[in-house]
Amino acid sequence: MTVAAAAPAGRADSPVRSIAIAGGLYFIIGFFTWLNGPLITFVRLAFDLNEVNSFLVLMVFYVSYFVLALPASWILRRTGLKRGLSLSLAVMAVGAAMFGEFATRRWYPGALTGLFVIGGGLALLQTAINPYVSILGPIDGAARRIALMGICNKAAGILAPLVIGALVMHGIGDLSASLEHATGAEREALLNGFAAKIHLPYLAMAVVLLAAAAGILRSPLPDLRASDANAAALAGETEGRSVFSFPHLWLGVICLFVYVGVEVMAGDAIGAYGRAFGLPLDQTKFFTAFTLAAMLAGYLAGLVFTPRIVSQAAYLRASAVMGLVLVGGAFLTKGYVSVGFVAALGFANAMMWPAIFPLAIRGLGKATETGSALLVMGIVGGAIIPQAFAVLKQHLDFQAVFAGLMAPCYLYILYYAWRGYRAPAAVPRRA
Repeated sequence: MTVAAAAPAGRADSPVRSIAIAGGLYFIIGFFTWLNGPLITFVRLAFDLNEVNSFLVLMVFYVSYFVLALPASWILRRTGLKRGLSLSLAVMAVGAAMFGEFATRRWYPGALTGLFVIGGGLALLQTAINPYVSILGPIDGAARRIALMGICNKAAGILAPLVIGALVMHGIGDLSASLEHATGAEREALLNGFAAKIHLPYLAMAVVLLAAAAGILRSPLPDLRASDANAAALAGETEGRSVFSFPHLWLGVICLFVYVGVEVMAGDAIGAYGRAFGLPLDQTKFFTAFTLAAMLAGYLAGLVFTPRIVSQAAYLRASAVMGLVLVGGAFLTKGYVSVGFVAALGFANAMMWPAIFPLAIRGLGKATETGSALLVMGIVGGAIIPQAFAVLKQHLDFQAVFAGLMAPCYLYILYYAWRGYRAPAAVPRRA
């Protein structure tokens, strides 16, 4: 059943501007999120780390979502949409400045703290913007709107590793070779010079984020309330219900947990996957961009097919099956071909978030903000699953570890798309 969103004041007057502003925010989300892949390579070299410790970049970044998503929902209730979005960008600016400064000083705990702060700002931003886009129209067509946002997100994701690759990581292969023969003061000088390259780009990002924060406050973006627009999906009322009475939400939280895990594995861990085959650093630093290009193609396909030709649930089922097939291909091949299968997972993954999120918040009514925060907490899967890969590949065949982690995740996504999202809500007792 289609759920028509209410038309709060302001939305009908400027839907195109609202979508454009939301697209710009998704661009910011994508740029910072998909910097993590190249940053793994950067910190491993700049801080002279092993692979497990370099994957703390992902751990800290995504754990911040888990820790701060619920507080973000409370903040948004007090600030409203526009001030909440502006605050989120200001928090990210502080985190970007911290990361640039501490990375230049080669103090890893400080750099990780900066990433945690960036993640906290993104948790606030995502808690606000995801349900906002979902309720701009009928919830059954939300996947199409989120797919449009995903194009902005993944375009930024393609750009991010290219920018960092050009500004910071140019000649990283030669530097790595030089470090193998350098010792003492010479080695420290090389590492200090490399680390210092990150400072100016992150300072520039901080300035842009502050400017965007000021711009949001002055923008015509309407202050929608998700709880007012997201009516109950079925005949029952949401009045008196807590989030615990919506099993499709909780199953959706698990689904987003495993989905973000496989998305990050395909996008951010692909460099480590390629290096395990002995492929050169000057090539693996760009592998994240290949995955995101595949995701961009997947979003374009989603715009064509959903919801006019197939429902978002049916498309999610097909995507999960495709993911299983591509994981099998990656396991059975070697070298660049295997990496190609991993990158192609971007196509399979593209429409998963756009489908899972609206299916999971469907009909939550006044519980929408809390439900959205719980779903954002599921993003912690991007910390847990890649870290498990980094640890287990030290002891087991890395391709077997990759397939062993990814296949169960896609099987659960298939279950959610088949039955999980239909789990009936508990009807509250009436006196």
